[in-house]
Amino acid sequence: MTVITLVRGDITRQSADAIVNAANSSLLGGGGVDGAVHRRGGPEILAECRRLRAGRLGGGLPTGRAVATTAGDLDARWVIHTVGPVWSADEDRSGLLASCYRESLRIADELGARTVAFPAISTGVYRWPVDDAARIAVETVRGTTTSVTEVRFVLFDDRAYEAFAAQAG
Repeated sequence: MTVITLVRGDITRQSADAIVNAANSSLLGGGGVDGAVHRRGGPEILAECRRLRAGRLGGGLPTGRAVATTAGDLDARWVIHTVGPVWSADEDRSGLLASCYRESLRIADELGARTVAFPAISTGVYRWPVDDAARIAVETVRGTTTSVTEVRFVLFDDRAYEAFAAQAG
């Protein structure tokens, strides 16, 4: 059974088997969680992402998919990069957001990870409403068969923490 825990803080300071990065499709760093993971994790993460881009992910990582790299200087074995969807008032993209969590857990299982730290995917510059993102995240994790024993949602601010706490019960 997977235990869901909530932490208010910086995901790059977490100790876990895998830390999930809310990446952009280029995998080459960016703002928010993505930039923080690359900065704190160091050049090994970027180097591995560049190798992926030079090979099987030449066109970038598609939205809703996930891929793993080393964790570099982070207190983890792996970083699982996933690309969340940009929120749209005109198009239901919730299936893509749910896929980020399912695919990340699938990769975690392939790696043998037992503890996985997730950010609130798509709630930053991709503007997904945090209450809805929390609902999708918690429902998806609870509904996904996985060998991961702990999913830790690491929430950057009080608003996100409260939204996830309301869903996680």
